[in-house]
Amino acid sequence: MADDALHGRTTRFPLHLVVAAAHALVGLTSLTAAGLARAEIEETSLLGAGVRTRPAYDGSESKVREAIPLVRYFGGPWFLRTSQDMLEGGLRREVRPSLHVGVQLAYEQGREVSEARLLALHHIPDIAYGMSAGGFVEWDSKVGPTPITVLARFRQDTRLSHGAQADLRANAGVFRGGPVEAAVFAQTSWASSRSNAVLYGVGRDESLTTGLPSFHAGSGWQVASAGLMATVNLLRPWEFVGTAERHWLMTTVTHSPLVERDGAFYASLGVAYRF
Repeated sequence: MADDALHGRTTRFPLHLVVAAAHALVGLTSLTAAGLARAEIEETSLLGAGVRTRPAYDGSESKVREAIPLVRYFGGPWFLRTSQDMLEGGLRREVRPSLHVGVQLAYEQGREVSEARLLALHHIPDIAYGMSAGGFVEWDSKVGPTPITVLARFRQDTRLSHGAQADLRANAGVFRGGPVEAAVFAQTSWASSRSNAVLYGVGRDESLTTGLPSFHAGSGWQVASAGLMATVNLLRPWEFVGTAERHWLMTTVTHSPLVERDGAFYASLGVAYRF
């Protein structure tokens, strides 16, 4: 799918507008037909693969296409999923009706200099792909006939110097008609000063070697996103899965010399087997 026609930095998107948009989307679900939000109240499993287009990193003008897994599995206390924005697995327990707590290990996206023109031009080093460990609280229920999931998740990179992040995410089903189901979602993520330093910081020594101005972000809200996911069941149990979402970097990191644009567009398309 095409990216924005505008180049350079886009208009910043304040956090309060993201929150307001999320509230509006949740409110919309009470007026629409029930749909599958990929809320975890559903016990069916998915296994498949797809292709995604994304920026080399949030803030980059360079684009990357990559293969991605599509996984959703719950077996007793164990789970493995990509349905909440990242590949993660662990233990999950219902402590009250519709309320779950759990612990997870998650795959953390790296950053490759070969994928981004700005990084290559200034010889910025790679950030290796890694893993985080943490915990979450998740509410999976329905508003009328509409499935809703609200997730609060904390994750600490296993390389302690890479810092920690926390996510707040909401999914809601908005449509079901024939073979088509659709859901909306919104998320915002907070990052520690170490996490922001790894991803967007430029230290004094690095400034001398790269020619970029030094930058220290500190901790704070890093990125917000909102999007749409749809599935088409044309040949059961096989289904097509597509997503389109927009990311907005928050003011904590937008002044980094590594940020070429404040907004980024993600899209994916895949095939999954439901069982």
